[in-house]
Amino acid sequence: METVNKRNDGTELSDILKHHRKTFLSKKGNLCTDQHKAYRDIISCRTSKMGSHTLTCNTCGDTRTSYNSCRNRHCPKCQYVKQLIWVEKLKCRLLPVRYFHIVFTVPEFLKPLFYLNQRECYRMLFASSALAVKKAASNPAFLGVESGCLSVLHTWGQSLNYHPHIHMLVPAGGPDPDHMEWVAANKKFFVPVKALAGIFRGVFMEKLRKALAERVLRLPENQMELFTDGKLLNKAAYEKIWHIHIKKTFRGAGQVLAYLGRYTHRVAISNSRILDTDGKTVKFRWKDYRDGRQKTMELSCGEFIRRFIQHILPNGFYKIRYYGILASANSKTVMEECFRLLSRIRTLSPFEGLSTYELLENILGEGLFSCSACKTGKMVFGLPEGKGKEP
Repeated sequence: METVNKRNDGTELSDILKHHRKTFLSKKGNLCTDQHKAYRDIISCRTSKMGSHTLTCNTCGDTRTSYNSCRNRHCPKCQYVKQLIWVEKLKCRLLPVRYFHIVFTVPEFLKPLFYLNQRECYRMLFASSALAVKKAASNPAFLGVESGCLSVLHTWGQSLNYHPHIHMLVPAGGPDPDHMEWVAANKKFFVPVKALAGIFRGVFMEKLRKALAERVLRLPENQMELFTDGKLLNKAAYEKIWHIHIKKTFRGAGQVLAYLGRYTHRVAISNSRILDTDGKTVKFRWKDYRDGRQKTMELSCGEFIRRFIQHILPNGFYKIRYYGILASANSKTVMEECFRLLSRIRTLSPFEGLSTYELLENILGEGLFSCSACKTGKMVFGLPEGKGKEP
């Protein structure tokens, strides 16, 4: 392996998927419905297969036709605008306090079960990690507050390996049980990591045992005995270290939003990390966290695609969730109480009620839809009556 500096060409994920579509989109490809759809969407993104739209200048009538995006959440070309809009709308929702970044992972022996039961296991991971934070934060020995979190699910590691984990943002403090004051946490310390890991493990294992008892999970063939023998399962769970990482606090909403922009709408691999391909192998950039260095990994195209495909989420599954004082259900009650306790005024988002067109213009700048022909008009969907030349 070698250190990487920059891309060698303009190779994109869609190029690699297109080249091997006959193999993976056939019955032999063994793709589930969601994977099949994502594969087709990505290779069709911004091509004639997605249709097109036309913008017309409201002054001179000049037209600009572009192919439509696929809008699939796994497409690396379709996340940037979604990310910008989501972050801008979130600005007015975040509490003006420090935040801890916590990462929850699962032991290796659970990963085959997770992959076979993604919807069920991801839900358990979300719920267990959020409940663990709630229990730890409410403990008077630690903080004794009502807490909350914003959780984001990722399923990959840097080498595209299957690595389900939760990135979580937790306010560094919370209202006391009586909602009489805001109790701030130490900026360098949330709760003991070992205590939080123990709570998380206990909560998750309780949910897992319940799911196993109700027989709602498919079991890996080579782990049948493990998941049907309570003693073996307990031994596997309690002999393993459940890794949790609590990172330093963000100073405020500005740093939080910068972080969120990098994490929330990520896909398994961005086009910028793909270095080149010769049709047989793919080279891509990855970060080795053991030494912190950027390196090159080379995989066969088949293995590269297989690794990418395993990160396609179940249709309709929400990968961003809010809990506790940050939950949507509490947005007009508990959240307002928190702003009051912090002596801050909550403002409304200036983007509420705007169309996607207006949002993009506000976020990316008014010049985004300027007419390149006349330099004075704006490119709009459709031609306003009486403006410019006839279509």
